[in-house]
Amino acid sequence: MELPSPEKESEYKASVDDEGHVVLKKKVKIKSGKKAKASGGQFELKVRKDLEEKGWIVDKWSNNVDLDEKRIVPAKRKFNPFAKIMTIGTGFPDFIAFQLIDGERYKIIGVEVKINGLLGKEEKQKCSILLENKTFNEILVAKKVKEKNRVRVEYTDFKDIEKRMR
Repeated sequence: MELPSPEKESEYKASVDDEGHVVLKKKVKIKSGKKAKASGGQFELKVRKDLEEKGWIVDKWSNNVDLDEKRIVPAKRKFNPFAKIMTIGTGFPDFIAFQLIDGERYKIIGVEVKINGLLGKEEKQKCSILLENKTFNEILVAKKVKEKNRVRVEYTDFKDIEKRMR
């Protein structure tokens, strides 16, 4: 007599990278990555809405910083072959915002959205270059802060982060 064994779903998903190598990814990690990407997108929208309520004119920044040449270059667009769409919002920082100070001058800032509020090493270098080149007056890092059942956006000036850098 043979006992039926339950079909066990595989733990990994195979995919092929740009160079044609097979890469095994854990299905649990794929699921958590999808959730993180979705919650990051939702938080970006919340930050944009918050800035607009505070009187800022906000737009998606579509440029990036070349660390070798230390200059601004157009951000590369990413193509998703499965959804057959082009991803445009890959610039650094995420947003450019400007606000009329007096009748004829504007304050221009860059806003990078991070749920945990932490910038990577490359991102810190990019921020330093943007401030040195006077592309932005200041760069703010938006962080998600939970208070009871509400989510609040907290902004940190990059100059404060730069002071703490080694």
